[in-house]
Amino acid sequence: MRTTVTLDPDVERVLQTAMRERGVPFKQALNDAIRAGLMREGPRRKRRFVQKTYSLGSEQNFRWDKALAAADAIEDEELSRRLTLRK
Repeated sequence: MRTTVTLDPDVERVLQTAMRERGVPFKQALNDAIRAGLMREGPRRKRRFVQKTYSLGSEQNFRWDKALAAADAIEDEELSRRLTLRK
């Protein structure tokens, strides 16, 4: 495949050094560098997600199964307060 590659100056220097040391053309030096970098990593393994949990203590004064109802009640109170302030 033929393509245009824009190299950062530091990468260009590394490739030029590799070309001189090994006596290979630019194309081979670039292909070797890419192969070495990509094949060294190998296939990436997905890390298993683990959810961190924290203890809320033994005393729970709030019923979490009623959280949405509590949030609705708080929102209703706030809307009511705002409406009374407009009058």
